Amino acid sequence: MAGAMPEPAAPLPIPLPLPLPLPVESSRRERTEVAGGAVHLPDWLTVGEQRRLVGACRDWAREPAGMRATRLPSGGVMSVRTVCLGWHWRPYRYSRTTEDGAPVTPFPDWLAELGRRAVAEAYRDPAAGAAYRPDIALVNYYDHAAKMGLHQDKDELALEPVVSLSLGDRCVFRFGNPERRGRPWTDLELRSGDLFVFGGPSRLAYHGVPKTLPGTAPPEIGLPAGRLNITLRVSGLPV
Repeated sequence: MAGAMPEPAAPLPIPLPLPLPLPVESSRRERTEVAGGAVHLPDWLTVGEQRRLVGACRDWAREPAGMRATRLPSGGVMSVRTVCLGWHWRPYRYSRTTEDGAPVTPFPDWLAELGRRAVAEAYRDPAAGAAYRPDIALVNYYDHAAKMGLHQDKDELALEPVVSLSLGDRCVFRFGNPERRGRPWTDLELRSGDLFVFGGPSRLAYHGVPKTLPGTAPPEIGLPAGRLNITLRVSGLPV
């Protein structure tokens, strides 16, 4: 049903949940505007929403268009494993099929609705949220050694905000500037359930993940190891 998150499934390579203790309350963290148009909302997702998203990620990780390590034009292989929804990202463009010809996994309506709520709440602007129409999701899985170098999300034709959802292990998220890969940048810790939205003057800011913090995933979400990051974007491509 549109607007309803699916129930969890359980394929590899995302680790399966173990028997879990009750959650422990943590101290409250506040909304932060890191730069113009870049907003961090800690603890935005409920535990239930996180569990449902982890289950959905396991389902999306299934073949034929499942989770894979992306090979770069230089010959290197990214340390994160990725599955795409709506449009498949390959360096540095989008297509409707994976490198081996499998059709891309469809982008679900309920995830688009979650993205609209994210934009509305991050920017405190219901009209901006209602106008947001994401049609791409990149789901990246970080194991204990994975990282992401500083880069821009600039392969989309539209420059609507990027919505980023964090699940599992904490990470150091480095948010830079739109002009260059170097400083100035801000390092912040993203935890499971956090929302980060960047648009407007920060839409093309360089950003990356220099490290994750293994062993910091909250046990109650059902992801015992690693980090999942879901980013929603608007392609600007014809349907």
